[in-house]
Amino acid sequence: MAQVYFKTKPDGRAVFDYYYRSNPFNGGYVIFAGLENVLDILENLKFVDSDLEFLEQHGFEQEFLDYLKDFRFHGTIRSSQEGDVVFPNRPILQVEANIIEAQVIETMLLNLLNFQSLIATKANRIRHSAKDATLLDMGLRRAHATGGYYASRAAVIGGFDGTSNVKAAEDFNITASGTMAHSFIQSYGDELQAFRDFAKVRPKNCVLLIDTYNTLRSGLQNAITVAKEMEQEGEQLMGVRLDSGDLAYLAKQTRKILDDANLGYVKIVASNQLDEFVIKSLKDQGAPIDIYGVGTNLVTGKPDAALGGVYKLSEFNDDPRIKLSENIIKVSLPYKKQVYRMLDKAGMFYGADAVAMFTEDTIEQMEHPFDATKHMSLKGFEYEALLQEVMTDGKRISMSRTVTEIAAYSKSRLEKLPEEYKRFQNPHIYKIGLTPQLKKERDILVLKHKF
Repeated sequence: MAQVYFKTKPDGRAVFDYYYRSNPFNGGYVIFAGLENVLDILENLKFVDSDLEFLEQHGFEQEFLDYLKDFRFHGTIRSSQEGDVVFPNRPILQVEANIIEAQVIETMLLNLLNFQSLIATKANRIRHSAKDATLLDMGLRRAHATGGYYASRAAVIGGFDGTSNVKAAEDFNITASGTMAHSFIQSYGDELQAFRDFAKVRPKNCVLLIDTYNTLRSGLQNAITVAKEMEQEGEQLMGVRLDSGDLAYLAKQTRKILDDANLGYVKIVASNQLDEFVIKSLKDQGAPIDIYGVGTNLVTGKPDAALGGVYKLSEFNDDPRIKLSENIIKVSLPYKKQVYRMLDKAGMFYGADAVAMFTEDTIEQMEHPFDATKHMSLKGFEYEALLQEVMTDGKRISMSRTVTEIAAYSKSRLEKLPEEYKRFQNPHIYKIGLTPQLKKERDILVLKHKF
């Protein structure tokens, strides 16, 4: 496509919208993640000699390859802030650039934003269940190959406290945390000696895995022995980990036995196929678990596995563009746009985002996108513009934020979202509407292109 654009309309100016059509996990919202990575890539995007040689082998013309030698992204990005709470069928990010540049970046942008937003949302649902308990991402071994790297980043944005993925921890400056494997204990043959050696070499943040043989009769008793020996050396056992069996029952029994041994400070860590529903059940049963290690169900975004984000052309050379479909929800929105979020008097999210023409400066009413009988007056509301310019002429103009800063921002935004939108069963539907002007212009284009 880029080569055709180069030969036919090299100076075309395009506006693309990134958005998604339905919430994952039957939930009420999505946590937007991946923006910082996209901006980093765009600032440094280029084709090196080996890239050009590869493209030449695949039939690309020399004139176009010469153009790619000096290729850089010079566009403008307007976006919701990374970590914000977002909703279906409204622009989350907008690209305004030369049509070639805008087209070339599509797959990269969709890959990073769709995946990280999915995982950040899953992580936040798990955080909602876990409340104040510590949450650790332990999913790299089950992740979709290198996707596990960005999953760790997204998990922290969604509310996790750390990861067992040491490379991601290093690169994104997040907490690295881990314990031991069953194979470590099996390699000794003697569980107690395995615990002793581990505690001796690594007495700080020491967590012992107690279910290799018999959780309560063997593993826990040996852990207590080591904990007492550590006390004599001026150290403290940090925790014991449960990785199988009836976690609620075992956690309660473990807590009682530890407390009876005057080891109330030893924390209980649980892992093994956890997700937001299992953790909620454990909480409801009163399981005294301090730390949850969540793996497969987090980093694979189970059960949805993908966020259906799309990248649609909305304007070309100042003329509106629309994509029609027999499925009415797939009809795209034309023109360059802005999105406004309604706030109540307390500064909480009211439950409505209005999509407007970029040129509109007064927002007084929004219409249902497809139902002509539904509309909502916006008079008297405070509102905020959500799409902020973060990149101009291919250069970032917003301050780069750490993952920890993004996570804190996300938490602050979620605190403004009423609880009915966060529940797992039948969450309240957040309203997305169009200003009357935008709806009118869209409907004109629909009629124009309908056969």
